[in-house]
Amino acid sequence: MHIAPHDNQNQPIVDTNHPLVPLNYFNIVKLTKGQSVEYAVPGYETCVVPATGTVNVEVEGVTFASLGNRTIDVWDGEPEGVYVPVGAKVRITCETDATETFIAGAKYDKVLEPFDVRAEGLDVVQYGSDDTKTHRKIKHILGASHHDKVGRLLVSELYTVGQGGWSGFPSHKHDTDRLPDETRHDETYNFRFRPNYGSGVQMLQREDNEPGDAYHIMDGSTILIDKGYHPCAVLPGYEMYYFTILGGLSQRSLRQYFQPTHAAQLHTIPGIMDMVAKFK
Repeated sequence: MHIAPHDNQNQPIVDTNHPLVPLNYFNIVKLTKGQSVEYAVPGYETCVVPATGTVNVEVEGVTFASLGNRTIDVWDGEPEGVYVPVGAKVRITCETDATETFIAGAKYDKVLEPFDVRAEGLDVVQYGSDDTKTHRKIKHILGASHHDKVGRLLVSELYTVGQGGWSGFPSHKHDTDRLPDETRHDETYNFRFRPNYGSGVQMLQREDNEPGDAYHIMDGSTILIDKGYHPCAVLPGYEMYYFTILGGLSQRSLRQYFQPTHAAQLHTIPGIMDMVAKFK
């Protein structure tokens, strides 16, 4: 499903128990200097990540000051985040002239402790190549290194390296719990392009070798992945970024099932198995 760019007025873009991705939650909050917003999401753990600007984040009386260091866009510095336990009361206050802040969430039933992830604590992996048109970098905010501190939520930022190319290839899916081969993880993306009038395409193929769907994605597009193989591409001459939310049904570790038709490509793309390991 494609949700076109729009002013969500600080209301959830993907609310709790969404019919397509019930394991996910997603909001974008826009504030100006001194403004605050409060939220709590019962039944969901969340993560606060400024796309741009700097914010103070207060979680049940615990303050994480000066979160976020990017000014112009998501390419302007490293991401930072605060993990928020299930149902906790949160207050976000804008420190800079303005902020656009992502709130990612996953369904969970236990209350853990809040913590922050600063730029130096990111887990970064880069793979692919210009020759294979698959060169990209992933910055894990809540990645494998946080398995003992987070319930079901995985949060990352993905960047194409260079201009043009494919991401999420070889095509894979994660819509069925059938360990050890695959896990059910609902997934939500929010896309950005540089320059911001760039665009791309999101494919969604429900079954191997059967016709699927394709969505024209633009700066600010949100994509909901409930089922199927889902590679995406950016037009030549543009760079693409997407904020990624994964929520697991039965476990946090992601097990991707690669599309049989294209599985041989796993052996042609440099570093891809390191990428797969970082989600486990």
